[in-house]
Amino acid sequence: MKKYLMLLLFLFSTSSFAFSEQELIKQLQQPQNVQGDFVQQRYLKALPTPITTTGVFTLIANKGLLWHMQTPFESITKVTPQGIMQWNNTTWVNSDKIGQGEQIRLFLGLLSGNIDGLKSQFSTNVDGSSEKWQLKLEPNSMLMQQIFTEILVKGGHLVEVIELHEKQGDRTVIQLLNSKQNQTLSNFVQQSLN
Repeated sequence: MKKYLMLLLFLFSTSSFAFSEQELIKQLQQPQNVQGDFVQQRYLKALPTPITTTGVFTLIANKGLLWHMQTPFESITKVTPQGIMQWNNTTWVNSDKIGQGEQIRLFLGLLSGNIDGLKSQFSTNVDGSSEKWQLKLEPNSMLMQQIFTEILVKGGHLVEVIELHEKQGDRTVIQLLNSKQNQTLSNFVQQSLN
């Protein structure tokens, strides 16, 4: 009888410490800004090796994302709730594309922990602990079902890896490396995302 009580106590104690979706949201929304390096690899069915890009990023809470690709060529993109824009070394140029609004909400939601904002397009499942977790998104809207089979977001205190699995068999893996939170922002970043 004592064994069964111990087993029952163990089961209740481990389930009460499960990492919840709300805890993940709170954890990811704590930093005012996150800066780091990225490696993005695009695996296409038709190519034997991935297309790799590298650079640096800055995410500012409630403002947006600055994505500075440095290799194989230089390109600076900002993603804000107002849209996606490219820097042409003088000014920001609007990138008007159909369906861009959904892409913006998806990308900013994945990076900033706005899981509630993703729920209209995906079913969500969080697994793990605050130090090592995985968020699995499965599309439930017609639009996202045409594009993705699933999206996996993995991390610790911050997002570390985003995997986009596409319907046609391609996938993109974005690794966010050397991430630091609440660091001083450069003038360019401040001006770009204010």
